[in-house]
Amino acid sequence: MALGHVLALLASLFLLVTAAFLAMAETSLTRLPHARAKALLEEGRRGAASLEHLLANRQRALNPVLLAVLTCHLSAAVMLGLVAHSYFGAPGLVLVTVFEIVVIFVLAEAAPKTYALEHPEQSALMVAPVVNVLVDFAPYRLVTRLLIGAANVVLPGKGRKEGPGVSEEELLAMADVAVEADVLEVEERALIRSIIDFGDTVVREVMVPRPDMVTIPVDATVGEAMETVVNNGYSRVPVCGDGIDDVVGMVYAKDLLRATRDGRRDDPAVDPAAGPASVDGLMREAQFVPETKRVAELLREMQSRMYHMAIVVDEYGSTAGLVTLEDLIEELVGEIVDEFDVEDPMMEPLPGGGVRVNARLSVDELDEFLQLDLPKGDWDTVGGLMLNLLGHPAVEGETVELDDHRLRAERVQGRRIGRVRITPLPRPRTMEAESS
Repeated sequence: MALGHVLALLASLFLLVTAAFLAMAETSLTRLPHARAKALLEEGRRGAASLEHLLANRQRALNPVLLAVLTCHLSAAVMLGLVAHSYFGAPGLVLVTVFEIVVIFVLAEAAPKTYALEHPEQSALMVAPVVNVLVDFAPYRLVTRLLIGAANVVLPGKGRKEGPGVSEEELLAMADVAVEADVLEVEERALIRSIIDFGDTVVREVMVPRPDMVTIPVDATVGEAMETVVNNGYSRVPVCGDGIDDVVGMVYAKDLLRATRDGRRDDPAVDPAAGPASVDGLMREAQFVPETKRVAELLREMQSRMYHMAIVVDEYGSTAGLVTLEDLIEELVGEIVDEFDVEDPMMEPLPGGGVRVNARLSVDELDEFLQLDLPKGDWDTVGGLMLNLLGHPAVEGETVELDDHRLRAERVQGRRIGRVRITPLPRPRTMEAESS
């Protein structure tokens, strides 16, 4: 065998080993959370500093690794193909192609990636120093950026500077696969879905709507305000001036209790016989947010500015509803019910098929539960969808059909739908069934 052929075989073997190493790096760097890398760094593990540096900007590290893996595979295939062709001709190319597919898949892809999945920390710490050198090598990094730029040129519209990423659908698909493989629990998959949806949700979708708001007039006495708080079980209640569109502040139950205990008056200089105190002197500043604000942004704002309730306003400045910290958390973890909550369930499966839902239920939640493709529009709730389908205010007992389901307004209060019963329509009998 010629010396050149021997060197080509040795180079191919080296490239396949390198590709296997980089495949393990790809999986381990994708698998390991950044928080775990920080913990390993605090523990003083060898290679943890390089690993934390890589995971701080994961996409910056993955693109060079993917390019290197592809380069190794193609280079090894070309060299082995040339050697095989020189000895066996065209049949040699076929044989070496089959051999390369098996070897690359088993030894350079499946085996190292499986090891990285089973030992993510050990493999990530092992590959981090080498990958760090690769990523920090300026000429190679420049080539990677140029190739990504070329990919963005051939794509219509504006490309991504950092290259390809993982979409929400891919994350959910991976979560589904993990549930089927018993790696994730069903509840964990639901939490992942909630977190992804949380970023796209706006305040209007989670707020308590204007008709359901409990408020206190600004001239109400402390005793009257206390009675409203006790009857409704709220710790914070908006205070209104000239109607619900004029929210002037918030009154807290603990302030009312303290005022009741201390026998306070609005002005201590005034004779106590002058009359009971009003809530005007106990109000705190109200917070206002637009109905189109994203709930993720509002949650961070509530944490940083330390408030638990905000008044939601529409584009005209009118009060659209109110939102609480509990409403935002429920979007992540589901409904939170305490011993004082007496609301009807949002969704109640019915015997024989169908479901009874609160008209305030999100269309997206019903869509996911019934596996339908409900129409989207300017409405967020099932009640809004039904009103749009009817084209007029609903009457109790009125029905409307949508695809293979019938929607029936079971409870109507004024012009507002309270509950909706959704039942599947009976399927028409086929000709075969009739003839039999």
